Amino acid sequence: MKDSSKENILIQKAIEAMENSYSPYSNFPVGAALLTEEGEIFTGANVENASFGLTVCAERSAIVSAVSRGRRNFRTIAITSKRDKPTSPCGMCRQFMAEFGDFEVILVGKESVVRTTVFELLPMHFELEE
Repeated sequence: MKDSSKENILIQKAIEAMENSYSPYSNFPVGAALLTEEGEIFTGANVENASFGLTVCAERSAIVSAVSRGRRNFRTIAITSKRDKPTSPCGMCRQFMAEFGDFEVILVGKESVVRTTVFELLPMHFELEE
């Protein structure tokens, strides 16, 4: 993302989304803000469940929100937590993101920011043969 003001807005939206996290079991809130090619931002927060396998990560929450509104082309996702170092998406989220192509990923910690892409995070992602 070349425009630093847009990047700052995206990061701020991810931080705001993190405040909506439902994480009573892990006490590990995560927020995500997803920028579409159309310039819209969709946010998500992690939502935990007593049956841990039913937990929904912030990244998937944001993507599902966008897809349910007809958006499928993504430019950037910002992911934040309250850790000092950036939090990287879990394997399930990496594969879920890869379903929608190779877009920029900004991982935000209190002390640093890491910029990468979906395919750098998951170089041998699963996809159907065409």
